[in-house]
Amino acid sequence: MWTRSSVRLTDDLVVVGRENGTVTAYDRESLAERWAVDHPGSATGIESAGGTVVVAGRGERGSVAAYDLESGEHKWDYETALDVGEPESDDRFALPYVVDLATDTDREVVYAAARRYERNGQDRRWHSTVYAIEFGGRVRWRYETDASPIAIDVDDAGDRLAVGFNRCLGDHDVGLVVLEPETGEPHWQWDPGTDGDRRVGDVAFDGDRLAVASHGDKRGYLLGPGGEERWRIDLAVETEIGDETLYAYPNHVHASDGHVAFVTGNTYALESRETESRHPNEHRIAVFDADGERRWAEPVRGFVHELAADGGTVVVPCAQNFRVRDPATHAIHRFDLETGDVVTRRLDGIATAVSLDGETVAAIEEPVVYHDEERVRGEYALQIRS
Repeated sequence: MWTRSSVRLTDDLVVVGRENGTVTAYDRESLAERWAVDHPGSATGIESAGGTVVVAGRGERGSVAAYDLESGEHKWDYETALDVGEPESDDRFALPYVVDLATDTDREVVYAAARRYERNGQDRRWHSTVYAIEFGGRVRWRYETDASPIAIDVDDAGDRLAVGFNRCLGDHDVGLVVLEPETGEPHWQWDPGTDGDRRVGDVAFDGDRLAVASHGDKRGYLLGPGGEERWRIDLAVETEIGDETLYAYPNHVHASDGHVAFVTGNTYALESRETESRHPNEHRIAVFDADGERRWAEPVRGFVHELAADGGTVVVPCAQNFRVRDPATHAIHRFDLETGDVVTRRLDGIATAVSLDGETVAAIEEPVVYHDEERVRGEYALQIRS
């Protein structure tokens, strides 16, 4: 129903960003409202750093803004449209979009990746900028390309910033760039080496190693400090089933303490939009060790917007299945990275956003209407679970 939200747990708050731009902080225990502000554009992502809440937006200005954690007072904002350009139309997909945030508390920097898409007939273009923004709001550096960033991650030591690009249509023709956090200068780069404009779906550091989910060849990779491949594994590669060639994109990756978890998405066919069959590895989480050996794999059954992780735990919010309409896919799954043990909580609506802190899970449930039904399933709600 075109609602999309964000959520973040802090020590004593749950901060929720809504499609209409409202950002609300609730007491973590009682859910009493502490403060609320209006962010310019949809509040698509939230990070907390340096006593502030940093909110990523999608809207005419593509704003990144910081609000005081305790009071909600506006501290600073930056309009990424100044760099990626004004929207060519009011279509949702044409609006400047801050797709991801990452923070480094030691350097007191917020990293942000923003993009804008435009299309004129068959001519398609991306304009994007990656930023290092100091906790006080000053932009330290910018890294600009004509590709589409989808994910960023900074290593624990704060020495490297990885930027994954899922679409490369112009002069920038590489799926992964690792930047120097102090200067924004490229340190090394990597690409799956595939034809077409699809490249990388997600990136995640584990120490000096970098896990990459590849949209180009539908595989998962673990790279060493300079980009050398430690291993690669098939996730949802092109597979012949009957008369169809099917595949699914690895959309998410999480890496921690020698474990790498990949989550795949919807089935697609090479020759048509509709498919008779399903890829055997669609909508699945698979975990591998540091040597590339598979530890375990489990179905998640529906589309996953994002992951949340804390230590050896990964939480997966699950929406509907793209091909098979089954409300049983609406769920929040909590996986143990080491064992694969899972706890699942079903929802009436779909789960789209999630945050994890210790034993507490915060998730956003959103209402959904299947196209062949008239009923509304679920509601727009904040879920707090242990």
